[in-house]
Amino acid sequence: MASTIEFYGAEWCGDCRRAKQVLDRYHVAYNHHDIESEEGAAERAEQISGQKHIPVLLFEDGTVFVEPTNPQLTGKLKELGLIE
Repeated sequence: MASTIEFYGAEWCGDCRRAKQVLDRYHVAYNHHDIESEEGAAERAEQISGQKHIPVLLFEDGTVFVEPTNPQLTGKLKELGLIE
């Protein structure tokens, strides 16, 4: 199933790398937006989350996670039926 997860982060961000590892481990597709190099990405991330923290993940059901833990992220992927 194609996913429409919008992932806002930066290469220097440890929490971003960790969240990407979870998504990549389960082969879950996402659109990555680098807030350092993509024009307007930092502003969109802040609009979505109301915060300056990253990563910001916007899921297809409208749920927003900011700095999710691995169990939170895995649970959401299961809830959406993206993983078993």
